[in-house]
Amino acid sequence: MKIHSPAKINLFLHITGKRPDGYHDIHSLMACVSLHDTLTLDFNVPEITVSCTHPDVPENETNIAYRAARCFFDALSSPGGVAISIDKQIPVAAGLGGGSSNAACILTGMNAYYGLPFSYNDLASMGKTLGADVPFFIFQKPAIATGIGEKLDFYKWIQPYPILLVHPDIRVSTEEVYKNLNFELTNCKQKLKSFVLNTKFDPLCHLCNDLETVTVSWHPEIEDIKNKLLNEGALGALMSGSGPTVLGIFSKPDLAKKAYDILSRNQMWSCYFTQLLI
Repeated sequence: MKIHSPAKINLFLHITGKRPDGYHDIHSLMACVSLHDTLTLDFNVPEITVSCTHPDVPENETNIAYRAARCFFDALSSPGGVAISIDKQIPVAAGLGGGSSNAACILTGMNAYYGLPFSYNDLASMGKTLGADVPFFIFQKPAIATGIGEKLDFYKWIQPYPILLVHPDIRVSTEEVYKNLNFELTNCKQKLKSFVLNTKFDPLCHLCNDLETVTVSWHPEIEDIKNKLLNEGALGALMSGSGPTVLGIFSKPDLAKKAYDILSRNQMWSCYFTQLLI
């Protein structure tokens, strides 16, 4: 079984507060893009194994795809095995949710293989135990995400914009970004008032990410990438998630491709021409 495991971007991310359990409540517009990993599942094996083409991805029980398979078998109350092979195209630790996407695709793929024993709500509950973004990847449609990201409402007021993703060769810890967030400096609260479920998405005024201030303070290069994307004709540019990947939204594919040709000349940046999936 082969499964495409898509990346996601945050087009709006307001952090509304910190919970007693350590998670943060959010209000976010999330959408998948066509950039994806490819997962291959082989069920003719006696145990769970994981292999990956990326050297920084663990190939043991700490891998979130492995944990998703274990979670599924535990819920099924049946022993089983699956060999998981991950062809990694989504950059690692990039703010694009690659690991969470892999976990969600393991749950949905295994559910299909075993004859759909679990409902969407069952899978979403399993996913929530693995990571806050996993339920979104099970949902896999543009959504307004609230709670810790597990409460999802379909968002239809968006078009399949061409997207250019630029991933600088830097590492960002999501945990450290959240830990250093100053709620007095969050800047998306005002925009939230005009951004509701039945409002058409406008990249000229709706793009916002409360985590950007923290990550940019450590890595000013992110602001430089945003400016270069805007200079090359992007309607808007924003850091995705906790970063460091920056997204540029374009009105036409040829403009995004031209920007790709220019920005990819920087050997410290990995560029991906992709499209928002609706």
